[in-house]
Amino acid sequence: MHRRITGKLVIATHNPGKLAEMKELLAPHGIEAVSAGELGLGEPEETGNDFRSNAAIKAIAAAQAAKLPAFADDSGIVVDALDGAPGIYSARWAGPTKDFTAAMAQIERLLRERGARTPDRRTAHFVSALCVAWPDDHLEQVEARADGTLVWPPRGTAGFGYDPMFLPDGHTRTFGEMTSIEKHGLPPLGLGLSHRARAFVKLAEICLEPR
Repeated sequence: MHRRITGKLVIATHNPGKLAEMKELLAPHGIEAVSAGELGLGEPEETGNDFRSNAAIKAIAAAQAAKLPAFADDSGIVVDALDGAPGIYSARWAGPTKDFTAAMAQIERLLRERGARTPDRRTAHFVSALCVAWPDDHLEQVEARADGTLVWPPRGTAGFGYDPMFLPDGHTRTFGEMTSIEKHGLPPLGLGLSHRARAFVKLAEICLEPR
């Protein structure tokens, strides 16, 4: 049986971009959210072999440490011409300094090495796995994706991570060129384009009271 989220919720991330998006998605539901960073919680080692496993690792660790329900996301970009890389290692490709400019340049270099210069050879998708864990070990998990192609050079300074090089299908602007409302705002304000927004819609259906 699905469980509703009530009261205070820990957002199990130390990524300011993810934190901002998660708080914006939760705000209309009246959920009081506090970040793992604000509580001084450490970051567990992500040893899973897929997005769902790593989201669960982060949510469970935060729930146990804070004795509160915890909400975690594990997400990344999957590039078809690179055999699915960087995938679950998307953040690690940016290195300890979180240099996503360098990470995007690495993807572009690898694509060029493989002769992937036309849009049909540059397809990719973002994946977001969301997990809510309770201190009694109850879990709720969902996953969603956003499909698109990779452009070069990167365009736009909004968003974070690989957003400036990701052009979602059916659109002429990258995630990096879209406002936060356009990218992950939910109807009626936004289109719910992002992988995280799409996953959140699934989670809201089972864990949150209707707005």
